[in-house]
Amino acid sequence: MNDFSSKTALITGASRGLGRALSLSLSAAGAHVVLVARGKAALDDVVNAIRARGGRAHGIVADIGDPDAAAAIAGQAAAVAGRVDLLINNASTLGALPMPLLTDTEPHDFDRVFQVNVAGPFRLTRAVAGSMLLHGAGVVVNISSDAAVEAYPTWGAYSASKAALDHLTRVWAAETAGSGVRFISVDPGEMRTQMHADAIPDADPATLADPADVAARIVASVTL
Repeated sequence: MNDFSSKTALITGASRGLGRALSLSLSAAGAHVVLVARGKAALDDVVNAIRARGGRAHGIVADIGDPDAAAAIAGQAAAVAGRVDLLINNASTLGALPMPLLTDTEPHDFDRVFQVNVAGPFRLTRAVAGSMLLHGAGVVVNISSDAAVEAYPTWGAYSASKAALDHLTRVWAAETAGSGVRFISVDPGEMRTQMHADAIPDADPATLADPADVAARIVASVTL
């Protein structure tokens, strides 16, 4: 396992599923973790679990889809944990449920998906990347999906948002090449999460990956 003992990680969507698993895994690797989620109770549960194991964790209740959230999140993270070394843009939304065909998708639902899945990660990355570039080190991980490249019926808004996030990642990487700051897009595959259950209610849980295992692989692949 990589040693993150001198590093700070900022993780969005950290109260459940892969975000929770990433928070626990990074903490176990020694990172000071700053966790972002909309629900305070679930977020507090993760923070308390990490602290009970001797880890360093802080929670920030915020909605990444809120245009004003990124600056506040970055400021609070810096105040409680110092410079962010690793940003994981994990928070995501499917949009309306059950997921409709594009012709039945309401414009406000489409807009909400892009605010959370694309604009939010852009704003938060922009808020923390300057410090990374100044220090010549840092990693930004954007959690993607195979829906970014496969055209699944009823997944239109989500798919388009993940395709946009993937390309945003590529542009960030091209613009910062040689700076010491890296941008990575990760497709975690199908996992036993509430989001997956919301999207595909009849899926067999036995065929789905454990988020803890996926998180461990992602953490092991990141070097700072």
